[in-house]
Amino acid sequence: MPLPRNQVDPEPMQVDDNLSMDESAERNFTVIEPSLDLDVYATGYIGLAKIRRMIFVAKHCPPLRIEALRLALRELEQTHNTALYTEIKQKIFQCTGNQLDNSDTDEAKQFITTTNKKAAIKLERLDTDLKNSKSNSIKESIRRGYDDLGDHFMDCGDLTNALKMYSRARDYCTSAKHIVILCLNIIRVSVYLGNWQQVLNYYSKAEANPDSSSEHKTQDQLVVACRLKCAAGLAEMENRRYKSAARYFIQASFDHCNFPDLMSPHDVAVYGGLCALASYDRKDLHDKVLASSSFKQFLELDPQLRDVITQFYQSKYASCLKTLDEMDTLMLDMYLAHHLQSLCSQIRSKALIQYFKPYVSADLNKMAIAFNTSVVNLEDELTQLILDDQISARIDSHAKILYARQVEQRSATFEKSLEIGEMYQLRTKALIVRAAMQHHRITVPPPTFSSDQEMTGGASSGR
Repeated sequence: MPLPRNQVDPEPMQVDDNLSMDESAERNFTVIEPSLDLDVYATGYIGLAKIRRMIFVAKHCPPLRIEALRLALRELEQTHNTALYTEIKQKIFQCTGNQLDNSDTDEAKQFITTTNKKAAIKLERLDTDLKNSKSNSIKESIRRGYDDLGDHFMDCGDLTNALKMYSRARDYCTSAKHIVILCLNIIRVSVYLGNWQQVLNYYSKAEANPDSSSEHKTQDQLVVACRLKCAAGLAEMENRRYKSAARYFIQASFDHCNFPDLMSPHDVAVYGGLCALASYDRKDLHDKVLASSSFKQFLELDPQLRDVITQFYQSKYASCLKTLDEMDTLMLDMYLAHHLQSLCSQIRSKALIQYFKPYVSADLNKMAIAFNTSVVNLEDELTQLILDDQISARIDSHAKILYARQVEQRSATFEKSLEIGEMYQLRTKALIVRAAMQHHRITVPPPTFSSDQEMTGGASSGR
């Protein structure tokens, strides 16, 4: 029997829903004056990725709400997802303030009825083909049948059943290529469901495949490798492991970054650049980002972000942070929005640490000007960094001066010398004992067994 088709969006897989107050605040925001060209932005995606991103823009940006909903509706007309189509249609009429005309209502009802009928017919045909393949015991046909059913449920917006179909194809994979296809399908659904741990699990399975480790790869294999890196980077970013996320994004190949159902090359530049800026030290930022021949091509897609990273590396912190604050379009990215506050906070903390590192003392008034903030706010930031042991310093609140904690070099050198001396004594004694044991033949040789003895030993142990 074919699986019943849900008429409403399925509930996503259970992930961590226990949001803190800060995380809830990050999800509840509004962008009033966006500088986003929505038509250009939408062309970077297809299918469900485009629909979900347009819905996110509509939710958080009132000036672009109607346009975003119409773009989402236009994309939904190419699918069998009538439940979401109905929901978006109702939102458009609510936003425009118009009542549903009879002609519009009839047209929408006719479209929904026709689409549902086509989806049911296709589902029945795919289910029949799968049954025939099972009766003929053709593994390849069965695997393709499950994949086709998974694609159909994805097209209908039934992500739960799509994941079930893709997972059932596992038992009928007969080659390394089939395993990679299985992993890619499950990763794609898991991204839409927000199950990031499953994304990482199947990324590891795909990377362990023999085809992934081969030196000479075809163009398709290079595209798959790039897609896997970007999916793993997105999962690590969602888990707030920004350094690991940056590592995956930076390994992506610009020439093979072509998967609009997941993300665009511009997204790779933004995600990788911001994660690297928040987590990499100065040397890694230069070697792995600015001097990277591959990732430099991604940065060319966003000159503003490239300038932010360059200004940070050149210690032009005021202009860097100001430019970063002006990038309001980042808040309209459905994956980056709830990480932007944390990333910007880490970038600012790194800037403060690097600014003060070469000095013995610093004037808080001059620092406040350099970081485009007030002395009071700067003092609060520095206090938190000192409490977190990120800056070894103390604040003179009266004179408004930040003093580095002076380490007594004489005592530090003396303690280090004692520590090295004790380690040297310990190693020397260990070498003397080892030499004495070898001299007196106090050693335990490794056991050696002949094949007959191994068989006898195995039989006796079995008894």
